[in-house]
Amino acid sequence: MAVILLAGAWLPATAQVKPVDKGVRVFSAGHSFHMFMPKMLADLAKAAGIPDHQQAGVSSIGGSYVYQHWNVADEKNILKTALRGGQVDVLTLSPIYLPDDGIENFAKLGLEHRPDIRVTIQEFWLPFDVFDLNYKKKRPELVDRNARTVAELRSINEPYYKSMDDHARELNQKLGRQVVFVVPVGQASLALRAKIIAGEAPGLKQQNDLFTDAIGHATPPLQWLTAYCHFAVIYRRSPAGLPCPPALSKDTHGEALNRLLQELAWDAVKSHPLSGVQ
Repeated sequence: MAVILLAGAWLPATAQVKPVDKGVRVFSAGHSFHMFMPKMLADLAKAAGIPDHQQAGVSSIGGSYVYQHWNVADEKNILKTALRGGQVDVLTLSPIYLPDDGIENFAKLGLEHRPDIRVTIQEFWLPFDVFDLNYKKKRPELVDRNARTVAELRSINEPYYKSMDDHARELNQKLGRQVVFVVPVGQASLALRAKIIAGEAPGLKQQNDLFTDAIGHATPPLQWLTAYCHFAVIYRRSPAGLPCPPALSKDTHGEALNRLLQELAWDAVKSHPLSGVQ
């Protein structure tokens, strides 16, 4: 029988993980593909009637790897201070590419002071729409995302998804249980782009509607898709039925698009073996 490593024990793959009904303390560290999320997550927890959700803190560094947050001097490192104080239930991280020693360092520090801590790593849509470890040195002025087919997107992204999953599994094996969870934003965003290509995404006419620039900063639909994925992983419940946020509701198709974003986020999360939702 297939098994998964979860919550400190080996459980059957068919085991259901109960939704989290009480608010958790979340600390978020990352860059501009991630740091819009904490405020949205707090709004979603409130809308879902989850009491006592708290943002324990944020560490924002533009274009950063996780190890850069770790390398901040101890006297200025508010994340390390929060972890040492046992003040973090869930730490959300946004590694660009892997491996990244900062993830393991933060996970070990968190476990020392809170044995049930969860560390999430956000899977992304790729910068410049390419899987290139040297993306910072290669900055094309224009990226024609509209030219991508679904098959091309899968071919480009699957090695990236695998690298993240392999790293998370390696860390969990080293830590002795599942501490590191994957938030499959990348796969949810690919599913959304497939809907756009098929003409099935209300109000979105082209793939470029999801991005503000060549590197791939997110417009509101992609931002809210990201937030729904985090909500689903952290609170282990579907975001379906939560109110349409103002950034989307002002559009004629906003309500329908919001429902689609919620469905795609939940589908991605419940399908991912490392999300903690089975």
